[in-house]
Amino acid sequence: MADLNTTRNFGIAAHIDAGKTTVTERILYYTGKIYKMGEVHEGTATMDFLEDEQNRGITIQSAATTCEWERSDQSYKMNLIDTPGHVDFTIEVERSMRVLDGAVAVFDGKEGVEAQSETVWRQADKYNVPRICFINKMDKLGADFDFSFGTLGERLGANAIAVQYPIGHGNEFTGIIDLLEMRAYIFDASELGSKFEIADIPEDLKETAQLWHHNLVEKASELDEALMEKYIEDESSITADEIRAALRKGTLAGDCYPVFTGSALKYIGVQRLLDGVIDYLPNPTEVPDVEGTDPKDNDKTLTRPHSADAPLSALVFKVVSDSHGDLTYCRIYSGKLAKGSRLLNSNNGKKENISRIYEMHAKERIAREEVSAGEIVALIGLKNSVTGDTLCDSDDPIVLERMEFPEPVISMSIEPQSAGDRDKLANALSTINREDPSFRFTYDEETGETVMRGMGELHLEIIQTKISRDMKIPVHAGKPRVAYRESIQGTAELKNVYKKQTGGRGQFADVTISVEPYTEAQANEDELKFTDMIAFESKIVGGSVPKEYIPSVESGARSAAKSGVLADYPLQGVKVTLLDGSYHEVDSSQAAFEMCGSMAFKEACKQAKPVLLEPIMKVVVTTPDEFLGNVTGDIASRRGLVVDQEQRGNAVIVTAEAPLSEMFGYVNSLRGMSQGRAAYAMEPAEYRPVPSNVASEVLAAV
Repeated sequence: MADLNTTRNFGIAAHIDAGKTTVTERILYYTGKIYKMGEVHEGTATMDFLEDEQNRGITIQSAATTCEWERSDQSYKMNLIDTPGHVDFTIEVERSMRVLDGAVAVFDGKEGVEAQSETVWRQADKYNVPRICFINKMDKLGADFDFSFGTLGERLGANAIAVQYPIGHGNEFTGIIDLLEMRAYIFDASELGSKFEIADIPEDLKETAQLWHHNLVEKASELDEALMEKYIEDESSITADEIRAALRKGTLAGDCYPVFTGSALKYIGVQRLLDGVIDYLPNPTEVPDVEGTDPKDNDKTLTRPHSADAPLSALVFKVVSDSHGDLTYCRIYSGKLAKGSRLLNSNNGKKENISRIYEMHAKERIAREEVSAGEIVALIGLKNSVTGDTLCDSDDPIVLERMEFPEPVISMSIEPQSAGDRDKLANALSTINREDPSFRFTYDEETGETVMRGMGELHLEIIQTKISRDMKIPVHAGKPRVAYRESIQGTAELKNVYKKQTGGRGQFADVTISVEPYTEAQANEDELKFTDMIAFESKIVGGSVPKEYIPSVESGARSAAKSGVLADYPLQGVKVTLLDGSYHEVDSSQAAFEMCGSMAFKEACKQAKPVLLEPIMKVVVTTPDEFLGNVTGDIASRRGLVVDQEQRGNAVIVTAEAPLSEMFGYVNSLRGMSQGRAAYAMEPAEYRPVPSNVASEVLAAV
């Protein structure tokens, strides 16, 4: 069993191209997990093992690994997750943050805090994940530690505390100054950074280092009362260990973020960063007990300590389809799990068999007989568990808090090139949806299209490639149409007689109906069914329409509602009332009354001021202050309406409502107008009437 005090569960997260995967590659090398370092730009990085990742030089899915770091005769177990930086794959960061105890936020030494840096920082805030920072790429032309460090406070509102300072920058970057010990570390690139020299601080940097050291001691003192007293009395008496202890206390509480620096590409500073993970990030026993609810009583809160002796609780945070069966990634929060166990999925009440347990190293796996609290592993044998589900002991059930998945913001139609592949495509889309909860797909009865929805154009492009190249299903992709609806704004009453005589028995039905605008709330109040947003009520008395024909009138009306009166879009928000009618003892039939009801409904709706409805989306944009005017102006130009603004740190959360038809391509516009620093989420809100000038264009195009 793992010693929880010497275990660290942490992730590497940052904006795209900040160097996360290179940092991870160096960590694996220095911990002895790999013996040859791969490079992202060469497509040989260990953690980027998917073909698309190697071809594009980006991380698409989070990859997990376990390695050991030896320090002061003590071995530490590191469970590490490398996450994507591209905004389209934000779900991978979200689910990783949910199960990690700490994170290393990587920043570009020239750019500082960038767009996705802000997004992943907010995701870590959401799950209260303690963080340390690594200002990478100090070897880059134009790298500026002071500027990049400043952006942590300006753009993130973070209480950043530098514990290191670079020696030189760009081509002259050779090492780092440890501001706690006030010593210099000079790295030897010819030895791949595995060797370094500890030296005195260069003369030209002594004054600068002293200023940063003073700032470090002052900020550390603010985190601990006893240290503050000592600081006031005699700053020079404070030891490095006391500073370290204060920083650890502040980091675990989320009150500060120690900042390291280096260049992963040039092998500088990564070992010291690993020491920082041990010094400042929590072990599993130092995070709060995991909370959940009782599956039999949602109002009852339960907790589980991070202990191997507690009842088992584990959270599924990722599912990957594999030729040998789904690989189900789990974080074990409490208890022990042995191969061959039978567990309860407390979300759906189904039992699951654990046939195998693997410790993962990117795509490689090491079989384990038993694992315990604090470990991150992949399981095989589960049939009915998806991301966010809880696995637990049947005798001690608990439901852990589920993850929230962002709503897809881009959609695209997709069709198989041959009709025979339709079922294959449906199965492929189901598999991808199981792996990726931010991906959705629907078969649209109205348009006959299969529409897939994702977080961005790159996201859908990767999925399309996966279907055609990996799953070998040739497909055509296009753009979907907006699913409009129709309704009525007025009321109408109409009598319709349906007669048909073709020799022998004829067809006869006579109904008088009324139609009016109606809502679900009204239906609930009147105790009427509001199926497909259509309500039906009969006010027939005295048998003018026999009871057996009344359901046929309703069926005819509902059938007609499926193809509207303006442009064949479904009608909704209508109440149909059957007022009167007559019948013929021989010629009347259910078919006749169904046809009569359908015709009457259509004609009545034509007279009741029909209107075209469009889907309105709730759009939440998070933007830095300086781009607020651009964002709100653009929303207004899209027929949108800003309904709320909320200041959060240095960002503004703008909540708006806008028509879906105007929001296609919004992701690129938003990135352009905010230098890529704003992010947004979008979800359906309601249907509203389309303005007359827009409606005429839509109807003309049908």
